[in-house]
Amino acid sequence: MKIAIVEDDINMRKSLEISMSDYKDFNVKTFRNAKEALKKIDDSFDLVITDINMPGMDGIEFIKVLDGRFDIIIMTGNATLSKAIESIHLGVKDFLLKPFDIDDLIGAIQRESIVQNTIKTAPQTEKNVDGFLGTSTVLEKLLKIADKSARTDASVLILGQSGVGKEVFANHIHKKSLRANHPFIAINMAAIPENLIESELFGFEKGAFTDASEAKAGQFELANGGTLFLDEIAEMPYGVQAKILRALQEKEVRRLGSSKVTKIDIRIISATNANLKAKIAEGEFREDLYYRLNTIPLNVPPLKERKDEIMQIAQKMIEENCRKYSFDLKTLSDEAIEELLAYNWPGNIRELLSVIERAVILSETDEIQVEELYLDNRK
Repeated sequence: MKIAIVEDDINMRKSLEISMSDYKDFNVKTFRNAKEALKKIDDSFDLVITDINMPGMDGIEFIKVLDGRFDIIIMTGNATLSKAIESIHLGVKDFLLKPFDIDDLIGAIQRESIVQNTIKTAPQTEKNVDGFLGTSTVLEKLLKIADKSARTDASVLILGQSGVGKEVFANHIHKKSLRANHPFIAINMAAIPENLIESELFGFEKGAFTDASEAKAGQFELANGGTLFLDEIAEMPYGVQAKILRALQEKEVRRLGSSKVTKIDIRIISATNANLKAKIAEGEFREDLYYRLNTIPLNVPPLKERKDEIMQIAQKMIEENCRKYSFDLKTLSDEAIEELLAYNWPGNIRELLSVIERAVILSETDEIQVEELYLDNRK
């Protein structure tokens, strides 16, 4: 693997060069600054590792000039949320904070090597967007961000109304990540009684409370190595938020009734339909946890702003429901199509799926009429 290291600090540059010389699979070339690197980096390189804060041209500008030609790892001693987000949007694969252990860098390089080898050896098939029933310009832009974030461990916060497909996005990110062969565990915070949330998340030992007849691992432990999806995080009790923040910072959990800590290695994706900044202002959500979860924001628009997807989803669900109920294939009348496109879809994709299934079941002929959609509350 041919690697370019761009670092203006001579001691750091020499240290990396010496440390990486022990790895025979790495062919390392170092450069003092971005301008020198641009003169000498060609298509024979597999990976670029660059500092952000450099004289002349900083790392972000350097990455922009490279324009996606190479996979990139950033190392910096002055990371900011805005720089992290900008680098992810530019296609950066990993983000290391100085000072870091050389093993952390080697691990990041080896992960990227696995990804590159997988891409090179994989059969050329149609892009996998499993779980998405349609496509649109809006969706494609969101998927680009999702796919870039998937190749890192950065926390993703998915925002959007109920029914827009937030869990579908979370599952997609997991499947595209290097954690894909490990668990994906989804928890709806609104569905767990407040007095049970802590034991559900962190687990408990036998005898920890009255009904604890045997020990149980929490969801953080069960997701170890994989992805933990926290849905409806705005419903999380304030007291539990501090414990989740600590678990994420320390990368460890303690079961109720136990003095032993368990190390965890998980990727967090969270979602909400609430305005978290308003919740913070009202003292209902911790600001520090918000920033911990919101490294990569993914704002999913409502279905009414993704109209290109409406008929694609409708057609697929007509076919699926006709197969499901052993009906002859049905179609939509022109008036029904016009109504589907004009409707405001307050319930988003979830509502569309329900409307189509109902129409397939209740329609009197093989052509679904507008009145058989039963869109009584058109807005």
